[in-house]
Amino acid sequence: MRRLTPELGPGARAEGRLDARLDAGPGAPLAVALSGGGDSLALTLMAAEWARRRARALVVLTVDHGLSPSSPDWTRACAQTAQRIGAEFRALTWEGPHPQTGLPAAARRARHRLLADAARAAGARVILMGHTADDRSEAEIMRTMGGTTPSPREWTPSPVWPEGRGIFLLRPLLGIRRADLREWLAAKGESWIEDPANSDVRFARSRARLALSGEPDREALDPVFRDTGEAAAALSAEVQAAPFGLVLDRGRFRTADRGPAIQVAGAACLAAAGSARPPRSAALGALCERLSGDGAVHATLAGALILADGARILWTRSPGEVRRSGLVDLVLKSGETGVFDGRFEILADRPVRVSLLAGRMSRLDPQARAALAAAPAPCRGALPAVVSEGAVRLAGTPGSGVRLRPLARARLVAACGGVATESEVAALEASRRD
Repeated sequence: MRRLTPELGPGARAEGRLDARLDAGPGAPLAVALSGGGDSLALTLMAAEWARRRARALVVLTVDHGLSPSSPDWTRACAQTAQRIGAEFRALTWEGPHPQTGLPAAARRARHRLLADAARAAGARVILMGHTADDRSEAEIMRTMGGTTPSPREWTPSPVWPEGRGIFLLRPLLGIRRADLREWLAAKGESWIEDPANSDVRFARSRARLALSGEPDREALDPVFRDTGEAAAALSAEVQAAPFGLVLDRGRFRTADRGPAIQVAGAACLAAAGSARPPRSAALGALCERLSGDGAVHATLAGALILADGARILWTRSPGEVRRSGLVDLVLKSGETGVFDGRFEILADRPVRVSLLAGRMSRLDPQARAALAAAPAPCRGALPAVVSEGAVRLAGTPGSGVRLRPLARARLVAACGGVATESEVAALEASRRD
């Protein structure tokens, strides 16, 4: 693996990672998350210069969590930075009640939801984030303290669903120390915001930051993260999309290495179920043991129903889980787009109400019932249906008034490392829309 040479400065290092992941010419806008702190400010300035040379539009996104009385001032400072570099600016606010416990995690989820929605509205596929080598080291320290914080990776799908569908995060500063970025900023005469929360020892991240001293290990300085999961990506590419879920040849699963097989199986559960909470490791491992054997499998995990015979494995939505989730109907106006149960993107050609097919199958016309017979019986009730004036039609079929875009396979491939660049994000989205 190529290592960055010491003589490369922070700007050159970041530019190399941007070049490796992003499209070089004009196209979709590029989004960058700016808090006003030193890390994100350095990234924003570097991204602005990179985008200017490549004729790429840059959109600066700032989230006000409403957690500090100074946050409006910080947002105004970010807006001034965006104006100075000639970038579009969008201020985002975390509204509604904030939890009394688990505040950092809740703020992180809210931040990613706001960023993903804003990036999509701007037409961007990639959001740049200012995590550094220190963030990786801090995550390692937090795990030694009993936490479960994962190390940030250079390139990942947005962690929120379904808001983050089709949106990727790029962290081009993971090979750079925080101190080096501040030295780079100071040399340019820049000033940045210091959030007092970063030194508040009530939070695990702040305690880890205080505990971090000296040089991080060399792994943290290598921005090309080692857990690329090429085997998992290859296995996920063999998973086929079906109208009711995801299908994989069982013999292929049996011959796959255990690590990639577990990763793909877990991601397939989430993708097929449209859910967001990963399955527990022990339960996922037990499922994979059964799938690696010869016997029939009928199991549920993370909202998914998993069915396997001697030839194939099917991941689909568990009808029981979808009923217990309290799923509400999706109501769309003409021209609107929404996501149903985290599994289907629905584009309405007229005003519609989309609901579960369960309890309504007898009201389908004979041709639709015959087509539905091809789906395994446990899958049918969880399919989306358009209900209007007593009529029931399968969503996406002629006359239903909607176009249906299944999300499961694109989500699976992205989660398993099968998308490595911005152009591949666009290609995956195009394949989903075909």
